[in-house]
Amino acid sequence: MKPDIHEKTPKSLLNAGSGFLEGYSHTLNPYTGCSYACSYCYVRRMPVALFRKQEWGSWVDVKQGAAELLKKELAKARKKGPVTIFMSSATDPYQPVEKQAEVTRSLLEVMAENLPDFLFVQTRSPLVARDVELFQRFGNRIRISMTVETDREDIRRLFAPKAPPIPARLNALRRIVEAGVPAQATVAPFLPSTEGFADVLADVVDRVCVDDYRLGDGSGGKRTERLGIPELYEANGLQEWYEPDAYLRVVERLREVLPAEKVLVSQQGFLP
Repeated sequence: MKPDIHEKTPKSLLNAGSGFLEGYSHTLNPYTGCSYACSYCYVRRMPVALFRKQEWGSWVDVKQGAAELLKKELAKARKKGPVTIFMSSATDPYQPVEKQAEVTRSLLEVMAENLPDFLFVQTRSPLVARDVELFQRFGNRIRISMTVETDREDIRRLFAPKAPPIPARLNALRRIVEAGVPAQATVAPFLPSTEGFADVLADVVDRVCVDDYRLGDGSGGKRTERLGIPELYEANGLQEWYEPDAYLRVVERLREVLPAEKVLVSQQGFLP
């Protein structure tokens, strides 16, 4: 079922980076809401989701006039110091609605004309490869981060059935890397995978960030618990994959096939 799409006119776009993203001067969300509706998404426990009467994933707000607003805010922000932007912290900038709305693309065009000091683009959508030529204009001031939580499609369908298939994400990431754009794969959250997962990632990128629920949900895993994720693991016989040190399996294997300094854990993999 397609989400309800609403047009909204925001008063601001750039928000101060804080908490997990305190390394950034600003966060930038082209949309409110996310139709991927991943079961483990920490945003489900944030006010933007809790105070909305509709179920998370069933609605998306498209921010109208975003490009013109960003032009003004970016100019003001530059006068105060370095501008480092994380896009996006509470939505996927390349979720399906972007194909028609192109809010994310319009924001990239603004930033390409007035480059921030650094831009981090976090997504799980193959649509991101559409903007490769724009990314190239940022030089080394950008990093594209593609979420690849697992290499098992059965696991992807269990935890995030509305999210894009893993092979499509890897193909898009490969295109970005081959275009010379700085990029990484982000195993966040770390989900059950095969023994060959590290090799799959190393075949595409030379930098990987691994995160899990306890390190990355902003509350030491409590948000994840309130979402019922532990019960989902138990119901499917996956309890061992939810253990506190389970993520180290893929970290250790990745460090066998990639330089250790290119395998980052949690916050360090997201910083500018």
